[in-house]
Amino acid sequence: MEKTADTMEQPSAPARRGHARWQGFLLTVSLLTFWSPPPTAQFTLEPMPPNAAEGKDVLFLVHNLPEDLGGYGWYKGGRMDRTHHIASYVINAHSNATGPAHSGRETIYPNGSMLIQKVTLEDTGYYTLLAIRTNLHTEAVTGQLRVYSELRKPNIISNNSVFVEHKDAVALTCEPETQDTTYLWLINSQSIQNSPTLELSKDNRTLTLLHVTRNDIGPYECESRNPVSASRSDPLYLNVLYGLDSPTIPPSDTHYRSGANLSLSCYAASNPPAQYSWLINGRPQPSTQELFITSVTVNDSGTYT
Repeated sequence: MEKTADTMEQPSAPARRGHARWQGFLLTVSLLTFWSPPPTAQFTLEPMPPNAAEGKDVLFLVHNLPEDLGGYGWYKGGRMDRTHHIASYVINAHSNATGPAHSGRETIYPNGSMLIQKVTLEDTGYYTLLAIRTNLHTEAVTGQLRVYSELRKPNIISNNSVFVEHKDAVALTCEPETQDTTYLWLINSQSIQNSPTLELSKDNRTLTLLHVTRNDIGPYECESRNPVSASRSDPLYLNVLYGLDSPTIPPSDTHYRSGANLSLSCYAASNPPAQYSWLINGRPQPSTQELFITSVTVNDSGTYT
């Protein structure tokens, strides 16, 4: 019986050892997962600022340079050949050399960054940094720079100087035309709203009023914008010819006591302004918009037109 007991107890030991080995395996996997190294930070270029005004300085910052560097070279564009070579730097020798693409405005620093002074529109484009390790393995990264002109004050050009109400169309154009520029319009200092009587060209430079009226006099302003500047034109007012509308005499007393003063005014909407003349009982009077008679008498009774 003792042998039987011994025999029955023996299988339990290997089972415990197998369970311990499984736990150890799980622990190892868990630790390896927990301590796995983070991914290598990406080697990148960052132009500061990315959108530059013409004449300003731009610094290409380098992030996460590869380790064990022996040197690096800068190139204009995406091709890394002698023609596009700007400058290179050898770290151990602390020396640099310039290439055919060097304009005299570029300075490179030991940390890989490059400064371009007084950028021009021609500096717009891609720039490539080639990093060379001590084992001669290389790694390249490309960044983009955009250079824009400072916009000067725009002006509005009209297709005519005088317009007739309900007959003429008005075309207003924002000048000058500049590349990479957005154009906006304001009427009475407000952004234009959708209207069946207004049309904008595809580039927004030209605003058309299909049927001009006396209510469209303005003012009109155009604004030009790019990523580095914005400028607004002087206000423009339209000269719209309209009228002559039917003249009216504002309500006035029809009965006056003898000795009172009589004052009448005539108005008719018109551009150019209307000329006025009066008739009293059919008799012409001096041309004037306002008729004034002092100390009226019964002889002044009658029809005034």
